[in-house]
Parts: sequence; structure tokens; C-alpha cells
Amino acid sequence: MTLRWSDFITPSTLQLAPLLELLLEPVPCRQLQAELQLGLQEALVNAVRHGNGGDPGKLLRIRRIETPCWMVWQVQDEGSGVPPHSRQAALLPCPEAVGGRGLFLIQHCFDDVRWSPRGNRLQLAVRKPRRLAAVINGRGWGSRGR
Repeated sequence: MTLRWSDFITPSTLQLAPLLELLLEPVPCRQLQAELQLGLQEALVNAVRHGNGGDPGKLLRIRRIETPCWMVWQVQDEGSGVPPHSRQAALLPCPEAVGGRGLFLIQHCFDDVRWSPRGNRLQLAVRKPRRLAAVINGRGWGSRGR
């Protein structure tokens, strides 16, 4: 089985519904799809707003790969990157705050979250259930049972 990344390059925009649908296409479980959609949407919105500064002339590059045990997405913007001290995934103490929940939600939605050294690429991964991890084509792997 040859594993290959699927690449998606798109203008920096907040009209994300069609892209999210495409990125989540291999995930068959609706509940898991909804959870991953929330995390991916947060990552994409952060890349558009903060990474690319809302500039529609800049691009987002999203990569996706499915392995027997993992589903992985990489979201990369053209920005200068998030400094290491700003990558914290804690909720703000003020529940009425308008922003500041994105990284927390991303951490909650995925099993593994990693930053590139520069900080302009975020890798998000969800582990497939062990009992189905051996399925070669990776389809029908259901929910994670968190």
C-alpha cells in the first residue's frame, strides 16, 4: 500500500464549508466528522486571520494523509508563524471573552497536535481505533470512543 499526501491549495478566505467537506470526506462517522470539523475550522480560521492577516492574495496549503492507524492534516499559511510561547492551549480565565478558544478546541478535537519549528504549519492527527487499524483501505473506521 502506497501512502500519498493529498494537497489542497486555496486562497485565504473564511468561506470554508466546501473545503472542510472535502478535507473530511474520508471520515465516515458523522459524530467524529463534526468534532474534527470544529478543530479543522479553528485551524483554518486562525491561518486565514492570524497567519495570512486576512489577505485574500495569500494562500493556504492543506495536506491530508490516511495511514492504517492515523488520519493526518497539515494546515500551512504564509505568515511568519506563531511563536512557541503563544502556542498554549489553555482556556482564557474570562468565559465572556470573544476570542482565545481556538487552540484549546484544536487540542480537544485531535489526538496529536504539532507545530512546525517556524510555527506557520500545524499538524493535526486523529488515531483510528485499534480494532480497525489493520483495515488496509482505512474506510469505515468509526468513532474514537473518547
